[in-house]
Amino acid sequence: EVQLVESGGGSVQVGDSLRLSCTASGFSFSSHYMGWVRQAPGKERDTVASIDDSDGTTNYADSVKGRFTISLDNAKKTLYLQMNRLEPEDTAMYHCAAKPQSWYPAYPYWGQGIQVTVSS
Repeated sequence: EVQLVESGGGSVQVGDSLRLSCTASGFSFSSHYMGWVRQAPGKERDTVASIDDSDGTTNYADSVKGRFTISLDNAKKTLYLQMNRLEPEDTAMYHCAAKPQSWYPAYPYWGQGIQVTVSS
């Protein structure tokens, strides 16, 4: 059974930092394309960052470039999202997601999500 479990969220102030973690099990972590997807109330899902471990390629939404960093630890089967200089607009539920290849149109595997709230 595929499982993705997020941790590290919370309530912070503008300018603060948080690191989200996502521990994976039930699939070949290192051969999958991993991402962080967020959804705020009333808004569409937004892929904020993704990583292809096969070549180290990372991608970021324009809104988080220079502030967020995605990384992974294959030995620990854990995906991370370092979020710096947080803004109120970053407030959302953050989900870890995985798909077998980068070209898959959607992520078939999702974590339950973790809340990040940024207050001014």
